This record gives sequence, C-alpha cells and structure tokens, in this order.
Amino acid sequence: MKLAIISHTEHYKTVDGTLVGWGPTISEINHLLSVFDTIYHVAMFHHGKAPASALPYHSDRVIFVPLPALGGATIGSKFDLLLKAPVVLKHIHSTLKKVDYFQFRGPTGIGVYVIPFLVLCVKKSGWFKYAGNWNQKQPPLGYRLQRWMMKNQSRLVTINGSWENQPSHCITFENPCLTETDLLEGEQVSLNKTIDGALTFCFVGRLEKPKGVERIILALTNLPEHLKNRVNVVHLVGEGEALDYFKSIAATSGINIKFHGALPRERVFEIYKESHVFLMPTTASEGFPKVIAEAMNFGCLPIVSSVSSISQYIKTNETGICLTNVASETVTSTLILVLNMDVNLHQKILRNQRVVVNKFSFSHYNRRVLTEITDYSK
Repeated sequence: MKLAIISHTEHYKTVDGTLVGWGPTISEINHLLSVFDTIYHVAMFHHGKAPASALPYHSDRVIFVPLPALGGATIGSKFDLLLKAPVVLKHIHSTLKKVDYFQFRGPTGIGVYVIPFLVLCVKKSGWFKYAGNWNQKQPPLGYRLQRWMMKNQSRLVTINGSWENQPSHCITFENPCLTETDLLEGEQVSLNKTIDGALTFCFVGRLEKPKGVERIILALTNLPEHLKNRVNVVHLVGEGEALDYFKSIAATSGINIKFHGALPRERVFEIYKESHVFLMPTTASEGFPKVIAEAMNFGCLPIVSSVSSISQYIKTNETGICLTNVASETVTSTLILVLNMDVNLHQKILRNQRVVVNKFSFSHYNRRVLTEITDYSK
C-alpha cells in the first residue's frame, strides 16, 4: 500500500544536506512505514536553519514532495496562500495518482482549498486528521470552516477527544509519540519516582503566555520560602519570542529555572526522566499535547488545564491534576498541594498513568490505522 500525507509540516535542509522536518510528525511517519510500503509527504519546505527538534526520515521509502512555505497572520501572507493554490493543488493531484490512500492533516491555511478539492474532485480512498481542538467554541474562521467541511463529508476524520453529538465518521484517535522501548523504560523509571525530598519540574512546548509559561514562573515565585527549598530545578524547554521577558521574571523568582531552547527528542526524554512534575497550565487551543503523554510515561505528575480533550485523560488525583482555573494563584496553591502530597496517592497516580500512556504508542496507532482506517476507506 502507498500513502500520500498532505500537511503543513516544516522541512529544512541541514548544513550537510540532510532533509529534516518537525520531529513529532516525522517520527509518526517513520513508524507508519510498518503499515505502508511507500509514503509520499506533500509538505512545506523552509529555507533557513533547522530547529534542534527536527528529525530526518529513516528510509528512502518516504518521498518528500516540497510545497512553498505558506501561512501566516498578515494580509500579504494570506494573499500569497491563495495565489499559490494552483501550485499546491498541482503537486497534490500528481502525487495522488501514485498512491492508494491519502491523509490530510489539518487545520492549516491550505486546508481552505485543499479539503474542497479532496472532497469534490478526488475519488481516492483517504481520511482527514484534525489535530487541533475539535470542540473549540470560537476557533479562527479558517479553522471553523475546515472543521465544518470535515463534518459534512463522508470520509473518516480522526480527532482529539470524545464529544457529545460527534458525527459517526469522526472517530477519537490518539496521536502517537512513544515506542515500545519508551514504554518499557518509562515503566521502570516511574517505579523509582517519589514525591519526597526536592522535586524537579519541567515544561516542554512553545515559550509563550497562552501556553502558561508566565503563570508557571509567577506561581513558583509566590511559593512560601520554605517550599521553594523543595524545588530542585525547573526546566523550560522550547523557543518563543517572549524568551527575554520570561528570563527577566525568572531571575527574581528565587527558583533555579533553566531555559534550554529547542532540544532533540533524546534530551527532552532525559529531562522527563529526572523530573517529578510536568507543568502546562495552558489556555492555548490544544488538541491533546503529546508532551503530556511523554512526560507521564516517565513518571511525571502532570499539572495541566482543562482545555479540549486534556481533561478526558488527566483526572485530578487519578492520573494527575487538571485545573479549570489556571490563574497563577491557583497554580501556586496546586504546587503547594503537590509538595505536600501523600506518598501513597502519588504512587496510585503513577500506576494509573500506564493505561493512558499505552494509548499513545506507535504500535497502538498503527494497529488502528490498519484495522479501522484503511478497511473503512476501501
């Protein structure tokens, strides 16, 4: 079987000429090679330096079909998005002739014309993947349009979470991020985690206010002094335009906060292994951030917000702590509770997490693609 994936995934060339792309998507595609013989990835090529989190394809059975880098918030970028529509559709059309199935990954700017093209003009079997917040009340106009189009067509749509009045062709589907080796190693690491003594905290994601980075720093700053001594270090992994501001407020926090920038997957996993608590009091539009499952796999207790489907997996005092109010004062009080958490409750939470993280393995995802999607799409 041959698959065409159509996405906005950013690709780059390294200094030695190696093609790399956004790590989580590339990892997923590398593992999908156990289901498909050949995968064509129609996606965007960017000129410039590749981020540290970018990864290469592991096989020449993945064929990259470059699109111009499109998207952005400016009027000019939106005009360019429409202007390049013929080029984008030409590449997609020619690639679809070579495959048995397609997967379109949205929401993304090109989706406003690619989805109608796939629905109205393409007879090929395939499915849509909506990676954002399926239940978002007021999404941007483009996202709202793409969600409406996906709801009102007949092909399968994989979404984050399970929702009331969910159309029958829209199925709940976890996004994979863990190998079987990761799961085995994570289980062993979790057995050695304890809530006693000094704790290490971490955040992984875009360094921006909606993601909760400012709230994290302010919450830590407002801890009582005797509890600040229980905080060993706080790792903040990621990049963002507000980095200098976050560094300035962290400098007066009285807490050892380390900014790492973007890191490769292996180094991020090392941070999870040494951390006890994962922090993401986000208000951003999320599906289900893979980093939550990754951190839980290695025994991190998640303190996260009730956004999109997050609360369907993270239940307070069962698999972590899920906040409906993410004001910095609330995060501070939650940190105090965690720093005083009963050892038995902590161990129960870590045990309960295994059921959740197993759903985010590549092997579980591939089985579902093979048995639920390709069969349905025939």
